[in-house]
Amino acid sequence: MTTISLCMIVKDEEHTLGRCLDSVSDIVDEIIIVDTGSKDNTKDIARKYTDKIYDFEWIDDFSAARNFSFSKATMDFIMWLDADDVLLEEDRIKFKSLKKILSTEIDVVMMKYNIGSDDKGVAVSTFYRERLLKRSRNFAWFDPVHEYTNFSGRIINSDIAVTHKKIHSSADRNLKIFEKMISEGRELNDRNLFYYARELYINKRIDDAIFYYNKFLDTEGGLLSNYIDASIDLSKCYLAKDDKKNSIRSLLRSFEHDTPRAEVCCQLGYLYKNANDYIRAMSWFELATKLKKPDISWGSVIHDCWGYIPYMELCSCSYKLGKVKEALEYVNKALEYKPEDETALNNKRFIEGVIQNIKQG
Repeated sequence: MTTISLCMIVKDEEHTLGRCLDSVSDIVDEIIIVDTGSKDNTKDIARKYTDKIYDFEWIDDFSAARNFSFSKATMDFIMWLDADDVLLEEDRIKFKSLKKILSTEIDVVMMKYNIGSDDKGVAVSTFYRERLLKRSRNFAWFDPVHEYTNFSGRIINSDIAVTHKKIHSSADRNLKIFEKMISEGRELNDRNLFYYARELYINKRIDDAIFYYNKFLDTEGGLLSNYIDASIDLSKCYLAKDDKKNSIRSLLRSFEHDTPRAEVCCQLGYLYKNANDYIRAMSWFELATKLKKPDISWGSVIHDCWGYIPYMELCSCSYKLGKVKEALEYVNKALEYKPEDETALNNKRFIEGVIQNIKQG
């Protein structure tokens, strides 16, 4: 059976680290914790699971810290997690099964990354990340923030999911790293431009975010998924300034890079619906229902946009237009995706009541 080193970088994670390690400690063969300056009980918690705890002086560079953690690994494969990640029980079972058959001829195992969850615990958004990397390939991490690896070779996709359960965050930590890079005269590459714009947006520096999103969208060497996300984010930036025309134009820019995405179509539908232009809103929601959901890749997929949301909005728009029977048909379609959804069920009951009143004259 192949062996696995879990490599983590942590700082002040006393509220999440134990939860994370509880979910994987019996699966991996080695746990390596690299602490970048904790002032809480993070190290004490880590010691309950491993004696391989190392200090790393923080230099505003996540890739440097991850590379240091990887350098301490001794097993066949390296797995990386953040402290607010967990493996749910069904994924722990799948992981154990994979470990039994995993060949050292494989270089990389991709796993799903589930971000956010609805009230039923179902993932809102999912994309793939490289989670298991063969140690002998010496894969490295790059970029000080939103770091990535240069993985290649024999790659397999698994249906194992890592679930992200964020409790807290340092809102301006990444922003400060980017601005340090800029102050030092370092040129931002395509990927940096996208993530810098996103950090500006998160920190509500809307005008600066607009500038850098546009700068990124004018490039051609970035990841396809980033261009789609940038178009959506930029649209929201303009909407925050009540600039609906540029909000729409920003969403349409996504078509320069890919075929229509349901996430984009839904955003366009919302814009027209909020302007009471229900006919045009319906055209975009209708298109979203006809698109083929892509295979989950590096880019995130917001699952509800590929069925539930557009049918719910088509129900709403149809009702606004007085097309009550069509509204009922659409809400029934939405319920095919979420049969127990209370909002959809309430809408159905309400519409059925309206139809009954109409019949009774």
